[in-house]
Amino acid sequence: MKHTFPIWRAACLSVLVGVAGCVRKTSSTEGPAGPRVEGLRVIFPPDAPQLASLTLQAAEPRKLAITHLTGRLYWSEDSTVRIFTPVMGRVTAVKADIGQAVSVGTPLAEISSPDYGQALADARAAAANLLVADKAYARSKDLFENGAAARKDVEASEAAFRAAQAERDRAAARLRLYGGEEAESDEAYVLRSPVAGVVVERSINRGQEVRSDQMLANAPNLFAPLFVVGDPAVLWLQLDAAEADISSLELGQKLRIYSKAFPGKVFAGVVQNIGDEMDPATRTVKVRGVVQNPDRQLKAEMYVMVDVLRREARVPGAGVEIPSKAVFTIEEKSYLFVEVSPGTFERRPVEIGTEKDGKVPVLSGVAAGEKVVAEGGLLLQAVLEP
Repeated sequence: MKHTFPIWRAACLSVLVGVAGCVRKTSSTEGPAGPRVEGLRVIFPPDAPQLASLTLQAAEPRKLAITHLTGRLYWSEDSTVRIFTPVMGRVTAVKADIGQAVSVGTPLAEISSPDYGQALADARAAAANLLVADKAYARSKDLFENGAAARKDVEASEAAFRAAQAERDRAAARLRLYGGEEAESDEAYVLRSPVAGVVVERSINRGQEVRSDQMLANAPNLFAPLFVVGDPAVLWLQLDAAEADISSLELGQKLRIYSKAFPGKVFAGVVQNIGDEMDPATRTVKVRGVVQNPDRQLKAEMYVMVDVLRREARVPGAGVEIPSKAVFTIEEKSYLFVEVSPGTFERRPVEIGTEKDGKVPVLSGVAAGEKVVAEGGLLLQAVLEP
């Protein structure tokens, strides 16, 4: 009997050869190796397709300004005086108008006032009585020295002189309170400016009746001062700082003020006072600044945008700024990935501040210039800890 190679064995052999050929062909077209993990680092080969889904951005030194704070300008209370009349009467003349520069003692208005007329008359009468009492006292002393008068007469004339002197001082003090002098010939009361500056408000007209207790009135239309004299070259600024910004504020910080009325122009200022109380409704703290306005372009009650600049001494601790989407949280701790070399990314814990406009300050964990993974951090985290 002849032994022949079985047909089924030949068929199996041909199939195995084909499979082997397919396996060799497939292995020759396999893609690049995947990423590997070493500690807290994820390492990709140079041609890894996953690198295309990662967006890198360099960490920038943190800006020294707290931007987008709004403020309101108002008159500086250090150089502004609201002037009321200390007498009752009728306005006979207005001597100053809005925008007029005045010095100390410049007449603002004249008021025909019985109160002032009585004070002026009392002062003059007291001065005349003192003169008479002085002469009587001197005469009595001469008579006493020559034996022509008794001691009691000298003592009586001296007492009258002292009383006249006290009355003169009282009347003169009352007249000075009104700002008047005995030598004035015009009995009309002159309302004068107590400070140098510019008339910025006027609420008085000729023929108007005014009262000394006007400032105590409850009605706003009566409470308005007759004149407001201030210095527009220096204004006060009120800022409402959010709770998150309080730690970044300190006295003496420089301010940059911007107004829509003057695009591109920057006005200089400084933080003068930080409130000790937080508004329970708005959760903000009142911050007062002083703004230099030498050209008088800014106006009181104007709303402005303000940048609060950090002191240069605090720059080293300012940290860096990165996109807020680069940070992710694990168990209430913040992390991000930093590219330590091409294709190698390291996860780091970071201390962050308050997010603003898509940026978040990083106070520790990242240095300026290092590249962080702005997009794709969660992908790397999934590779690091599947």
